[in-house]
Amino acid sequence: MADRLYLYDTTLRDGQQTQGVQFSTAEKVRIAQALDSLGIDYIEGGWPGANPTDSAFFEAAPATRARLTAFGMTKRSGRSAENDDVLAAVMNAGTGIVCLVGKAHDYHVTHALGIDLPENTGNIRASMAHIVAQGREALFDAEHFFDGYRDNPAYALEVCRAALEAGARWIVLCDTNGGAMPADVARVVGEVIAAGIPGDRLGIHCHNDTDQAVACSLAAVMAGARQIQGTLNGLGERCGNANLTSLIPTLLLKEPYASRFETGVSAGALADLTRISRMLDDILNRVPVKQAPYVGSSAFAHKAGLHASAILKDPSTYEHIDPALVGNERIIPMSNQAGQSNLRKRLTDAGLTVPPGDPALGRILDLIKLREDEGYSYDTAQASFELLARRELGQMPAFFEVKRYKVTVERRKNKYDRMVSLSEAVVVVKVDGEKLLSVSESLDETGSDRGPVNALYKALAKDLGRYSAILSDMRLVDFKVRITQGGTEAVTRVIIDSEDGKGRRWSTVGVSANIVDASFEALLDAINWKLLRDCAGQGVAAE
Repeated sequence: MADRLYLYDTTLRDGQQTQGVQFSTAEKVRIAQALDSLGIDYIEGGWPGANPTDSAFFEAAPATRARLTAFGMTKRSGRSAENDDVLAAVMNAGTGIVCLVGKAHDYHVTHALGIDLPENTGNIRASMAHIVAQGREALFDAEHFFDGYRDNPAYALEVCRAALEAGARWIVLCDTNGGAMPADVARVVGEVIAAGIPGDRLGIHCHNDTDQAVACSLAAVMAGARQIQGTLNGLGERCGNANLTSLIPTLLLKEPYASRFETGVSAGALADLTRISRMLDDILNRVPVKQAPYVGSSAFAHKAGLHASAILKDPSTYEHIDPALVGNERIIPMSNQAGQSNLRKRLTDAGLTVPPGDPALGRILDLIKLREDEGYSYDTAQASFELLARRELGQMPAFFEVKRYKVTVERRKNKYDRMVSLSEAVVVVKVDGEKLLSVSESLDETGSDRGPVNALYKALAKDLGRYSAILSDMRLVDFKVRITQGGTEAVTRVIIDSEDGKGRRWSTVGVSANIVDASFEALLDAINWKLLRDCAGQGVAAE
């Protein structure tokens, strides 16, 4: 029978300690619900009393199958567990599970806390006993355990035994500084179990300061630990925590883990992993990491022609799993390395059927190579590639024609005597034989200027005749600029990422010596791709 592994998520607590991350209460509720749907066993909601948001979350916490956990620290010296107000705030959150952190490194006890070793051990023992006496499940996070075990193994084990004897359900070994090596983690976990702390009471909590948090967590599991702590997308202080979006599919899909262990994550829930990962990035207003294992948009992208040719015959030649298992998808980017196998596969994905040997294939490849020599990049701008191919195949509708545009950026003092910027765009288009002029400033709800590209988009979307309504749910989510040549002949490449209310996300590219012109080209492609996708579905025909 497979051993049960318990997954413990600390995105809402340790993940919130990421530089630049601060969740609202509503966002924490949304993330907790997503974690629960995934099948996580424990959700650490935060440190009640440490900040208003964490306290508010526990008051508004959703009902979950997962065990909602409150985090705090062991009681302070000089007072009882019953009379420690910091511990009381954690207990008053009302969760059935409480996790407290305590020092397992003798140096931190004597230098950071300024108390002697027996007193620290006593604080840990009393705190765990207090939680258990209240009928709660207790977890002890042994902070700096691996560094402490290296310097004073007897004391590091002593505090863990004290917590266990006081009734703690889990003893969590923390690589707080993130410097442990996988082989050392495996050895130490084995020695801890041999010293009398059962593996089914041991957890592992790794930080990623050497980019090995996932490897260290897996090493601990193979050595006998049965709880794994981590965060979605590897959030966490400094370099982050063990990444659950990498750990979970590895445990479910890779040997020896898949046949030796079981988790609370079902195959159906695993197929939602990519969506949940990107949902978190959306909440944080971050662009997802393209190269992220399993869930990144480039995780199953095949650029080289040799790779794409083999993929068409057997995906396992260059893919370690079926991307659909984690809710991801295969991408065959277009670039000057592409051959006709790449091209036909990408055209098929776009709904374009071109038979082998069609002269158009050669023309499209030649055009791609010519344009990439000019500075374009189609391996990331999939939407622009599709539009290029459709134009060459004579399958691109003409929705509208841009007759001219103008952008101005003004820097001036406002009524508060502060210097502010204001961007304004004028666009003239021809739609259904009629010329339309639109003017738009680029101010957000706070009155701040959002820049000339945003002004151009607002002006275009304001009046495209019968097409304007289709663009109502479209928004620009990322803007990347790259100078492809230096000096007076500098060429600017702009990549724009867009998304819409249907959850679709697409990338377009523009190139020019003028950054605004390059941006406008990418913007036009983004709008045309959106119209191409939605016009047929809404019964709207192009000119």
